[in-house]
Amino acid sequence: VKVYEDPDELFADCDVVAFALPPDVQAPLAVRAAAAGCHLLLDKPVATTVADARAVADAATAHGVASVVFLTLRFAEPTAGWVLDQAKRSGWFTASAHWLGAVYPPDGEPSAYAESPWRKAKGGLWDVGPHALSVLIPVLGDVTAVTAGRGPSDLVQLALRHASGAASTAVLSLSAPRAAAGVGLELRGAEGVFSLPDWSDVPGAYGRALDAVLTAARTGVPDPRGAEFGARLTEILAEAESQLAAAAPVI
Repeated sequence: VKVYEDPDELFADCDVVAFALPPDVQAPLAVRAAAAGCHLLLDKPVATTVADARAVADAATAHGVASVVFLTLRFAEPTAGWVLDQAKRSGWFTASAHWLGAVYPPDGEPSAYAESPWRKAKGGLWDVGPHALSVLIPVLGDVTAVTAGRGPSDLVQLALRHASGAASTAVLSLSAPRAAAGVGLELRGAEGVFSLPDWSDVPGAYGRALDAVLTAARTGVPDPRGAEFGARLTEILAEAESQLAAAAPVI
């Protein structure tokens, strides 16, 4: 395996670059990779500032490279197909999601992800928030308003309005008690109640994400899960973060 001392030398030798880096390390390198003509397979979140996320999306557009953000549920099966099926329905009324990880549980050993500095700093809002939004938005429409509130530890609750008129909530944390950890999403509308199915094929999901990059590169048709979508997720999460920072403590 060839070792590169300079990332720009690596980019010069590559057609596609896959990132597995902290978001604010990933973003400037992705801009440089795009400038070198590399197609991009990005980790989520693309960045934790709007300026950095927008720079990645703009660089991909300016240099004509394909991009995909690896949002697990949009590539894993059966969840990816389930999202597409729900997006074909209309008459949605509301949805509720919870992404409760036990990375930093109060009642046990931390997980293997616990030593990640950016997760410690940013919490569930930024780590699992993209997953929740990646399912809610394609079904209910873009977020038109967000209100954020804090709970215990890093728990954040988002109240969202969508372009379809539907409302949703998302509860996000990396610090759930082990017995309370889990993921779930429920959609309710004119056609009934629909629950997110279980999934387990993360290795297969990554392969499909890479296939999506290659397809977008060959066809020139942007993937809807690309850097533009990633930048939109960052905009929503950054607005929530700013509300949390400005909120007065409750007495």
